[in-house]
Amino acid sequence: MKVFAISDLHLSVNNPKPMDIFGPTWEGYVDKIFADWKEKVSDDDLVLMAGDFSWAMRLDETKADFDMLKDLAGKKIIIRGNHDYWWKSISSVRNILPTGFYAIQNDALKFGEYIICGTRLWNLPDVGKVMTEENEKIYKRELIRLELTLQNAVKLKTGDEKIICMLHYPPYTFKEEDNEVTALLEKYGVSKVVYGHIHAYCRQNLVLNKNGIDYYLTSCDLVGNKLIEIC
Repeated sequence: MKVFAISDLHLSVNNPKPMDIFGPTWEGYVDKIFADWKEKVSDDDLVLMAGDFSWAMRLDETKADFDMLKDLAGKKIIIRGNHDYWWKSISSVRNILPTGFYAIQNDALKFGEYIICGTRLWNLPDVGKVMTEENEKIYKRELIRLELTLQNAVKLKTGDEKIICMLHYPPYTFKEEDNEVTALLEKYGVSKVVYGHIHAYCRQNLVLNKNGIDYYLTSCDLVGNKLIEIC
């Protein structure tokens, strides 16, 4: 079993929003992702998609976007991104997922030797910058949700399974310093972290080993519209 990751697909079959207005990297990006996917992924593999899956506003509008991917190989695991406005309760999301899709929201799922957990997260505090009261409230709530998903992941361990955590927002600022998020990931023995959200003006390493954890930034436009093999 191999584990691949890619994020921020921003699909828009029923909600047309051409992504190529954001630069040439987005021209024909879906076709490029699909071609790479078909070349790399087998039915036994996992594909992690760390948020911003669809531009849809309502749950029923996502069907065409899911239909685009449902026949591709592999088990497809998704979390919510900041632009997944269609994502309401986790139960409603799971009720409409095609076979082969799995959604995670503050909980965890086990696939063989890998345990996958995840949450959306939020913008992190930055040195010298003051967070608004609302942003601080959301950030602290997301820290609670992060610990919850990590606790659920640990409960599924019966041996040497590796814990992979999916986040949408970055787990550190561009300075890549230790913080409350990285401390939690280390506390619960996470092996690898996949995240997205950042696009063209990226000031972070796409791959970083920090205190024993491998971090992967997988926004599709930053990784050449290719799936990144992380395990």
